[in-house]
Amino acid sequence: MNATKKTARRTQPHRIYQLRISLDEADPSVWRRLWVPDTLTLAQLDRVLQAAMGWTNSHLHDFVIEGQSYGMPSDDDAHDMPPPLDERRHTLAGVLGTSVQHFSYLYDFGDHWQHSVAIEQIMLPNGINTWPLCLDGRNACPPEDVGGLGGYEEFLQAMRDPTHEEHEAMWCWCGGPFDPTGFDLNAANAAIRALRR
Repeated sequence: MNATKKTARRTQPHRIYQLRISLDEADPSVWRRLWVPDTLTLAQLDRVLQAAMGWTNSHLHDFVIEGQSYGMPSDDDAHDMPPPLDERRHTLAGVLGTSVQHFSYLYDFGDHWQHSVAIEQIMLPNGINTWPLCLDGRNACPPEDVGGLGGYEEFLQAMRDPTHEEHEAMWCWCGGPFDPTGFDLNAANAAIRALRR
């Protein structure tokens, strides 16, 4: 007996957003430029941002768009604040439309990696821009759990200076050398493509 595969019809996008995601106050500056279709949910956008930036999706995150918070509601949400709206239920078309020009994305509530997201342009879909794609970027994302911006600066100082008292410990913790200017466009897109499987 042959099993038949059910294929879900994908909704075709009406708009493609060109986004520029910048890690606030990072030195050297860390940013990525993406094309994303308006059919993505915010939960899917989170995965694309993680892949493009080089994060490992090991911590909680939050979007703030037009003053509204979106994320994954949980029992741990502070009771004195309203919980975020469920990011799985909101598409980019619904929350961005054509008027929103920027929003924020916070990753890891402990290290507090705040990202600014600018909508550089809105395009019509064509044959090459209807799936998420990283177009450009600069510099490496900091290592996970490095301790936020302050910890990252200390980490870089220790890694650059072989005489630094923490050099060997940081080298071992990181698993070898670390290039803060390293960014691989092909690797970013391979990570994004892997999300589609």
